[in-house]
Amino acid sequence: MLPVFAISQESNFGNWMIYFGNKKINSKWNLHHEVQYRNYNAIGDLEQLLLRVGLGYNLTEKTNLLFGYGYILSENYIGDSDDKFQVNEHRVYQQLITKQYFKKMSMQHRYRFEQRFVEDDFKLRFRYFLGINIPLSKKETNKLYLSAYNEIFLNTESPIFDRNRLYGGIGYKISNSVKIELGYMNQFFETSNRDQLNIITFVNF
Repeated sequence: MLPVFAISQESNFGNWMIYFGNKKINSKWNLHHEVQYRNYNAIGDLEQLLLRVGLGYNLTEKTNLLFGYGYILSENYIGDSDDKFQVNEHRVYQQLITKQYFKKMSMQHRYRFEQRFVEDDFKLRFRYFLGINIPLSKKETNKLYLSAYNEIFLNTESPIFDRNRLYGGIGYKISNSVKIELGYMNQFFETSNRDQLNIITFVNF
């Protein structure tokens, strides 16, 4: 679990506690799981709790198909007041990840389709993620790398545009199974935006 700090219009200092995990079952199957605990402030002011799990299957060495489920609890402020209301969401999703390699650089495409059960409402959303990874150190060690991505969220009903995330950072590979990243992300909404300084960990085992 590592913190992700956020700077936004609503709060000058926020915190996300994040864990991403991927368990290799065999050469074909994998289990994805993650926990995100997001706060408006440093800690103790819950913005969102996200739990996600998925079962993936390798179609090829560079292509993975995954079916998953997510539970999201959000606590949203009412206007400019200190009062909040809770929103529960159950989410089913399907995603396809493909990878490409160009000399040192690697590229990842992720296509995700979500069926969202938000309280008594049902919504559909499509997400496209394009990520780039560029090693900075020698091939023998391959510890430091640059990471960048852009992800766009599109609804099937108006408003079509949901949000866009633009990220750039530097990563360090601790071992073959653990790496961490420090980066900046700007999240664009329909009428606002949010800047974040992210610290993220990835665990594969």
